Amino acid sequence: MSTFGGLNTAYLGLTAAQQGINLAGQNIANAGTDGYTRQRIEQSAVGSPLRTGLSAAGAQAGQGVSVDGIARLGNAFLDAGVRSTAAQAGYAGLRSTELQRIEGSLNEPGAAGISTALQAFWSSWQGASNHPGEAAPAGAVLQAGTTVAETVSTGYRALDSQWTRVRGEAATTVATLNDAAARVAGLNATIRSVTASGGSANEFIDARNKVTETIASLAGGTVRDNADGTMDVFVGGNAIVSGTSHRDLNLAGQATMGASGSAVQLEWADRPGVAVPLDGGKLAGAVSLLAPAAAGGTGGAISEAAASYNSFATKLMNDVNAVHRTGQSTTGATNLDFFSTTPGTPAALSLSVVPTSAAGIATGAPGSGALDGKIADAVAQLGASPGSPDTFWTGIVTGIGTVSRSAQQHEQLADAASAAAVGQRSSGASVSLDEENISLLTNQHAYQAAARAMTAVDEALDVLINHTGLVGR
Repeated sequence: MSTFGGLNTAYLGLTAAQQGINLAGQNIANAGTDGYTRQRIEQSAVGSPLRTGLSAAGAQAGQGVSVDGIARLGNAFLDAGVRSTAAQAGYAGLRSTELQRIEGSLNEPGAAGISTALQAFWSSWQGASNHPGEAAPAGAVLQAGTTVAETVSTGYRALDSQWTRVRGEAATTVATLNDAAARVAGLNATIRSVTASGGSANEFIDARNKVTETIASLAGGTVRDNADGTMDVFVGGNAIVSGTSHRDLNLAGQATMGASGSAVQLEWADRPGVAVPLDGGKLAGAVSLLAPAAAGGTGGAISEAAASYNSFATKLMNDVNAVHRTGQSTTGATNLDFFSTTPGTPAALSLSVVPTSAAGIATGAPGSGALDGKIADAVAQLGASPGSPDTFWTGIVTGIGTVSRSAQQHEQLADAASAAAVGQRSSGASVSLDEENISLLTNQHAYQAAARAMTAVDEALDVLINHTGLVGR
């Protein structure tokens, strides 16, 4: 190697150390940046040149160091684990939240719950049996019956409002998903361009990974890396992002809980009518909640709860009317209904009290006189009989509570798995300030050493050029 070659070797060492210092500063500056993955300089030794001719023999030092690139210290398998657990956490979290809201709308146990209203209703009938035909006990029966009907209707309306809200939020989530897909496609184009020009696209890759995690939490998306640096994203087995292009999704199906039409489902904008199968994410949780009621209780949780309200209202009406029809009012009228519903309207919404006064309430057995309270007493005993409306409602409350509790446990497990996956990835990808300080000091000393080598070569050249031939003068 020539003397001037030594200067180039020292210069390469200076530039490599300088880039190491700059990169350590970049890592330190982003130690608190969400989604940032630490980076390292990739460098290799430059070998000695091939020697030919008479001077080919003998060992020769290399020509310095080459900075080959800046490595991003991420792990594709750990990234995939984060996305997978994020999808499950998104699904479990939404279901748990909404099921807790369903449970909360029951107001059980509590003064505003149906159980309390039923107890007051049966008690009012006991009072009417003791004072048949009197206005005050009859008014208490009418008021208690109206309270039960209104409480049932209020609970059903709360579920209807919840269904509408969840559907609206799901539509907003689909719009967010489409925006995220467009961002990934745009980042793919940038990464491919930067990579092809020999630049470092690490920060763009970090940004893209963060967006793909969002897609996974929304719709359970999976990814596939391409050789040109781009990434394909799949939802339901089909690509929502392919290279630098993306596809949009739509939320289709019934607009309200009681509306006719197909069930709520996610569809491709260019393939309407074909449902997208989802295996995770908030959208999968929303679609499962919005599904219509089905036989065996396998439908959506909100619709199933609403169907339970209808079943309860129907049972309460049938049980009370079955006894009430066997009696007579103080005016001698028989075959009277106490509750009624409107055909074509959900029973829970249309449940109402038929009588408007004591004359419409059947309290006694036919032919027993105006002062008989046997039928009123029989209605009062319905609350304690086997298969009573109270027992039926308790079963509904217990079932919803059990499902809600199970969803909460699922959410806890999913959140724990997600946190573990993020922690495992962070242990290798996040910035360690101690490590960066060591890297900073290492490169600083390397820079100083390279500068000293350059000074030594400069001094040697100075002697060679300016002082040769001056010996002995």
